[in-house]
Amino acid sequence: MTAAVKIAPSILSADFARLGEELRAIDAAGCDYVHLDVMDGHFVPNLTFGPPVIKALRAHTKKPFDVHLMIDPAQPHLEAYAKAGADIITVHVEADAHLDRSLQVIKGLGKKAGVSLNPSTPAESVAYVLDKVDLILVMSVNPGFGGQSFISSQIEKIRRLRQMIGDRPIELEVDGGVNAETARAVVAAGANVLVAGSAVFTGTDYRATIGALRRAAQG
Repeated sequence: MTAAVKIAPSILSADFARLGEELRAIDAAGCDYVHLDVMDGHFVPNLTFGPPVIKALRAHTKKPFDVHLMIDPAQPHLEAYAKAGADIITVHVEADAHLDRSLQVIKGLGKKAGVSLNPSTPAESVAYVLDKVDLILVMSVNPGFGGQSFISSQIEKIRRLRQMIGDRPIELEVDGGVNAETARAVVAAGANVLVAGSAVFTGTDYRATIGALRRAAQG
């Protein structure tokens, strides 16, 4: 794996009472992306936020907004998230009966398109959309809540997806239980974007936590 490792703090673990301040802090601390977990209480057993919150946060950083839609259906809402300020919009293969169409819609909105796989979903489920995605997101926990432990079986899936990607310019992202202990293993398997919530927002020195995660990932 030769691509530089990118760190995408998940604001799901930030202080919601001062999200603007938290975004400015992780920006200054050197994050690469801002990961925004959108949950609908239907596809996953939790509710978070929608386009109005993302639009309000957009003014606080110029870092790319990596918007992960854990909603079903996603397609009717894609334009709203694009207009709110998303740079990357990721939909779930399990939540979209017309995945190919959704990816085309995202690209048509001028955004990067991502597809996400739950832990029990095989890598081969994205084989026929590899020419339409900019990012593949491997969930290494069951989506819906922060603070879960890493599911080790996902290492082999990451490795398989990296083989499938080949020389395509597709980023391979991992979300769930990523910390200094697991980061090196997922990067060694082929991932280059690490979503981290608790690992970044625990404590007050975000530059130190992001730096430690980046060093651990790069060995």
